[in-house]
Amino acid sequence: MPSIPTLREQSQRWLSAARPRTLPLAVTPVLGALLLALADTGGIAMLTALATLLAAAGIQVGTNLHNDAADFERGTDNGERLGPPRASAQGWFTSAQVKRAAHIAFLTSFVLGLLLVVRGGWPILLLGLAAITAGYAYTGGPKPIAYGPYGELYVLCFFGIAAVAGSYYLQTLTLSAGAISLGIALGLPAAAVLLLNNYRDFDTDRAAGRRTLCHVLGRPAARKVYAGLLLAPIALILLGGLPGWTWPVLLALPMALGLIRRLDGSEGRALNDLLARTAQYQMLLVGLYGVGLLLGWLLGWLWG
Repeated sequence: MPSIPTLREQSQRWLSAARPRTLPLAVTPVLGALLLALADTGGIAMLTALATLLAAAGIQVGTNLHNDAADFERGTDNGERLGPPRASAQGWFTSAQVKRAAHIAFLTSFVLGLLLVVRGGWPILLLGLAAITAGYAYTGGPKPIAYGPYGELYVLCFFGIAAVAGSYYLQTLTLSAGAISLGIALGLPAAAVLLLNNYRDFDTDRAAGRRTLCHVLGRPAARKVYAGLLLAPIALILLGGLPGWTWPVLLALPMALGLIRRLDGSEGRALNDLLARTAQYQMLLVGLYGVGLLLGWLLGWLWG
């Protein structure tokens, strides 16, 4: 008779199911938008910023949980899975329990979104509803996004452009070309994370009937796309008309080149570490842009 898990074990399993390591992909674009808004306006609406960060995290967690349950029900997650363990597949919780948790996460984001609508109006309402709907549609419905070749485009749109532009709009109540450029720049490495995930699961996904971008392109071409997704953001930040000093992002180039080289010789579970490093690369881009802004402000203060 299997032992009953303790409360601590249950908590650890729910935490694992939420996949906290993916949260930077939701939070980093918001932080980038806040830096951009600070550079453009000289201030930040702190309560709005906090609600935006929490809502973005809730959508990410909800998407993760719904993905966990839906992939298990479709038979995609099985004993041959190369990625981290999934709650439904491991039998920690039933898929119905995991879906219920996903609904709670999405509902939390929806409530936070209603607070943000008070500030941003109907554009934020539409954006929030679209993000939550897309979170369900990623692995739900008759034609899940994750099972076709448009997953990377979905990530670019919602975890890049929409996240940055929406967060920037909530701070400034305007949009700018710089917000769109930064949104694309941060969405590309997020798309690279998904591409890498599908690259790792190439064989098991094909057996499960998934036809991702990696299957359409083939692994050699997918490696080239991955390289482009990492290198293009540096050019976009340098040339995208962003305020402040952007040259510090050049310091991210060695990491990008290192990740590209590693992909050429990695496979299977060895790609899990590369996935984490790719997410960290997105964070590095935002951090270096922030360093450029800080240096510009400090020198302006010293010279002024």
